[in-house]
Amino acid sequence: MTAPPETTPLTHKRVDNTPRGIALMLMSVLFFSLMNVLAKLLMDRFPVTEVMFFRSLFALIPVCLSIHLGTGFATTLRTRYAWGHMGRSLIGLTTMVAMFWSFHLLPLGDAIALNFAAPLFLTALSVPLLSEKVGIHRWSAVLVGFAGVLIIVRPSGDVLNLGAIIALFGALTNALAMIAIRQLSRTERPDTIVFYFTLLTTVLLGLSLPFSWVTPDAMGWLLLLATGLLGGCGQLMLTRAYSLAPAAVVAPLNYTSLLLAVVFGWFMWGEVPTTTMAVGAAVVMASGLYILHRETRRRVTLTKPLPAGDGD
Repeated sequence: MTAPPETTPLTHKRVDNTPRGIALMLMSVLFFSLMNVLAKLLMDRFPVTEVMFFRSLFALIPVCLSIHLGTGFATTLRTRYAWGHMGRSLIGLTTMVAMFWSFHLLPLGDAIALNFAAPLFLTALSVPLLSEKVGIHRWSAVLVGFAGVLIIVRPSGDVLNLGAIIALFGALTNALAMIAIRQLSRTERPDTIVFYFTLLTTVLLGLSLPFSWVTPDAMGWLLLLATGLLGGCGQLMLTRAYSLAPAAVVAPLNYTSLLLAVVFGWFMWGEVPTTTMAVGAAVVMASGLYILHRETRRRVTLTKPLPAGDGD
């Protein structure tokens, strides 16, 4: 995954420090990319649910440390929407399962590229689920983006590759998770959302351990610990990046994760991206960036209207 499902941070207030925000975003991308590599390695030895359990469990270490040094647990744990956090966690857990599984079935670069379809699904779903208005520009970008998806998966008369189906399902549920976060963030603090997601997914995944347990050796424990710490620290840096710099500046940097995925995939597993994958990924990323651009312009209209007839 790029930024995993819990990584669509929405903060209540922002203190501008754009250079630091950019640096934190790039560090977050690196940490998540390394986490993805370790997860792909670990799933050759352990069930996906076990890898995900320890990813969530050990991520609680930096998350809890950050809360302790920051606002404190009394503030962070306060919530009026326990069921909202449960629903968001179930959606996010589904996304994590799909995306980790896709890492096991697909070249890492392909899986990450298909994950970038999430903003396309988000734009389409925001109409029925958030009652947002989407203009011709963003609808056109969505259609072009899905054309890029078709280029990547190269459908034929046969059934689509299972890994591609799972990766796209993960992108869809990732979009649903983003919507859930948007709704929760109207009243909940970002660190509250992150904490409850990490805690609840740990508990839910723990229920599966009796049915799919493989005892790790010393190296296995070390890699599982590193996976969780990388994920937790990456989440904290991502959230902080969005609090220091405008989303229009830091969000596009997430696409550098595809370059890292291709490099790591080639170095670790000899995965060489095909021409069609590169072309399709470029189309999907361009569509996502254009949607971000139009979304930024749409928000500007809240204080400064655009010329008449300039639909989003």
